[in-house]
Amino acid sequence: MVVLFDQFNLPEDIFEVVFATAQQVMVGKLLIKEMKSKGGEMGKTEMSLFATKLHEGKLIEEVDIGPVKKKEKVPVSYNKRQFYDRILTPMKSMGLIDYDLYKKTYRLSDKFNKEMIRIGLMWVQELRKAPLEVPKA
Repeated sequence: MVVLFDQFNLPEDIFEVVFATAQQVMVGKLLIKEMKSKGGEMGKTEMSLFATKLHEGKLIEEVDIGPVKKKEKVPVSYNKRQFYDRILTPMKSMGLIDYDLYKKTYRLSDKFNKEMIRIGLMWVQELRKAPLEVPKA
């Protein structure tokens, strides 16, 4: 996944940096909220049950409605396959969530932060490199 952002218009919410649509932002937040409520870790079966609840529209979430930002509880529906493809898999690949193959559990992770620091260091190294010599014809 590619994360593109504008340093002058950086959203306050990390989910708005990571995800492209408002619906993905909402589902990403719901997932993290669910994981935090379970101690930061969910089993494979629990994750599947969460995705099924989303698919069936059985999760209720408070959202801001209208220009006045009035809070209303609405059912949230999101396709199960798209949940895995567009929410969970990208979060795993970015280091926001870890998957333990042996315990078959998903766990919240700080690897995203470490990778972003590493990317920043890569840029600093690039800045310090000497300019490339252009061969003269």
